[in-house]
Amino acid sequence: MDGQPCECLESFPVKTAQRRAVIQSRIKNLITGAVLEKTFHQGDVFEEADMTKVEIKFLYTHKDRSVFCEKDNPSKRFELTKEQIGENAKYLKNNEIVEGLVFDEKIITISLPIKVQLKVIEAPPGIKGERAQAGTKSVKLETNAEINVPLFVEEGDIIEINTETNEYVKRV
Repeated sequence: MDGQPCECLESFPVKTAQRRAVIQSRIKNLITGAVLEKTFHQGDVFEEADMTKVEIKFLYTHKDRSVFCEKDNPSKRFELTKEQIGENAKYLKNNEIVEGLVFDEKIITISLPIKVQLKVIEAPPGIKGERAQAGTKSVKLETNAEINVPLFVEEGDIIEINTETNEYVKRV
């Protein structure tokens, strides 16, 4: 859109009386990380962005900037901002291999696997109380991310997390 690659985060059709249906959507610009709300009509046409994927290695984070390198060449380093990566930055482990999206011969963002496995480093004790559903508690992971998990998860456990929904999946 407008010469820059974008990703559709949400979309839903809207039809009002005596008008044509339109699509309301939330779109993320992959270069700047900005999220826009746009309305598209039936005749709107876009060309597909010419993008490729390469494997890259995450090294470390310093002041809202994440440093990566080529998978086989650690001397070729580059940085991506927190806005470019998005919320998935909280699931990156040091020396983890991820996919980088290349547009115009430049890596603009990363793509994490849908499910990642992380170790729990802090977990308060699970206290059962009077409730109708199973309880949850907030734990801290090895990447300093916090997530809600069931009461039986303890410190030292390795859990699987869905990176698209930011939810606990299972204990490994």
